[in-house]
Amino acid sequence: MMTKNRLEGFSDGVLAIIITIMVLELKVPQSAGINGLKELLPLFCSYLLGFIYIGIYWNNHHHLFYLTKRVNGVIMWANLHLLFWLSLFPFVTAWVGKNHLSSFSIALYGFVALMAGCSFHLLERAIIADQGVNSLLALALGKDCKEKISLLCYLVSIFLAFVNTWIAVGLFIFVAFLWLVPDRRIENFLATTYSS
Repeated sequence: MMTKNRLEGFSDGVLAIIITIMVLELKVPQSAGINGLKELLPLFCSYLLGFIYIGIYWNNHHHLFYLTKRVNGVIMWANLHLLFWLSLFPFVTAWVGKNHLSSFSIALYGFVALMAGCSFHLLERAIIADQGVNSLLALALGKDCKEKISLLCYLVSIFLAFVNTWIAVGLFIFVAFLWLVPDRRIENFLATTYSS
């Protein structure tokens, strides 16, 4: 039986590889000086957003497993499902950066972000299904308004990419700012539970 620590360690390793692959897309400019850096600006900006997204998932993954007592086969597969979608971030990040915000690459970025968000939600549900609706995790998560807003933004961004790519990118940035501070539901729950 796999322990939750091994699952977290494996996930940490995969996320570290994902970030490494993304940074490898940043090639040294061909020309010296500021003009060479200007050429890299779109790719760097897409890398920065992708890095922030992976960091957000890493933070919230640790928060999630802090209250997880054990893992089973369903949780392991749900975790792999999440890692699959996160592993596509280097591809879509590079494609957006190299194609200067083309509609289709932005729409694909939105789709991958949507699927990653859905898979994180499924992972939460798999853990709660195993540990019960009265488990500490279920009680800590409570309502998931931020998750629903995020998923809606991703869904809308897919369609907006074909209308105005900047608004679609704005939605990605909005969601990143929404989650920049890790999900405090677990921390707040623990603080109130153990202080009383």
